[in-house]
Amino acid sequence: MTNKEDGNRQFYICNCFTTDNIFLEDYKIHVRFLSEQQFRLDYQTLLMRLGCVTDQQFEDVFNKISQEVDRRRCLGVTSAERAAAIKDTYRPLHPHVYHLQESYLAPKFKQIVEYCRSSDISEEGLGDLLQEEAAPRVYRFPVFEKSFCEELVEELEHFEQSSAPKGRPNTMNHYGILLNELGFDEGFLTPLRELYLHPLASLLYPDCGGRGLDSHKAFVVKYDMNEDLELSYHYDNAEVTLNVSLGKDFTEGNLYFGDMRQVPLSETECSEVEHRVTEGLLHRGQHMHGALPISSGQRWNLIIWMRASHERNKLCPMCNRRPTLVEGEDFADGFTKHPEAPLNHSCVLT
Repeated sequence: MTNKEDGNRQFYICNCFTTDNIFLEDYKIHVRFLSEQQFRLDYQTLLMRLGCVTDQQFEDVFNKISQEVDRRRCLGVTSAERAAAIKDTYRPLHPHVYHLQESYLAPKFKQIVEYCRSSDISEEGLGDLLQEEAAPRVYRFPVFEKSFCEELVEELEHFEQSSAPKGRPNTMNHYGILLNELGFDEGFLTPLRELYLHPLASLLYPDCGGRGLDSHKAFVVKYDMNEDLELSYHYDNAEVTLNVSLGKDFTEGNLYFGDMRQVPLSETECSEVEHRVTEGLLHRGQHMHGALPISSGQRWNLIIWMRASHERNKLCPMCNRRPTLVEGEDFADGFTKHPEAPLNHSCVLT
């Protein structure tokens, strides 16, 4: 079910990965760090306005940045080491959830995908099947059966409680699981992207890489009253993102969407979107968004960042510059060294 060609391609990261988009949790901002002089020049006034005023506070900021830069520089090696250790020592509770089966998918989702694969498609026909939210070009649809979501969460909890090594999904989420390290890529995530999500994204987002999604990064995040409650305003390192609510029982915690990342927050009116278990929200990766705090319970979300190398090879979405490439592991950050031929972006839905 996997794409053999993609499996043999070398993917890369952009060199900005170790310098850009470092999240300072205490001040809820992303920063770029090249040197202390550059950092003070670019951010000292803003940080002072946000409450970072003492020498000790600045020292704490520099220490946290240094730790994050070191983590990113070693990430490829440490991630591969964790994946190998997990494969050797971890025994899954539900081994079958690692291999995608059609029975796991909601009938409505299969109907939508089948329509997208057909030759007789129209904007009206797809509109009848999809629910567009208040935020522009954000679509909601059921993805998984409830029973599968429950088993997947049980598997993730089983792993979380094991002694196997674990890596955090990103700088903004402290609690969650990197699914490639756990072994979900080949049998589950790649066929889900290629066979089901690609036909849909091709129609909905031809202008931002939807027709050329050739890699992904997938992880699960957990929100809990005693752990992460919310997620700050941000955009994704992706061309297209799918966010599925897996469970469990929770209240509030809606997502909110602003505008695309080029539009300042002061010029943006945000729209709230409810999260419902088994349902996914599909949106453009550069669409600014966040998650409001849950008020009770616990929520697990599956996040799939889908990348299109032919788009990001021209302009890195994280530093907004032509990427300088460094070899990475597996799908890395979705860059390739040989850009594909330009695609025809005409679409019946434009």
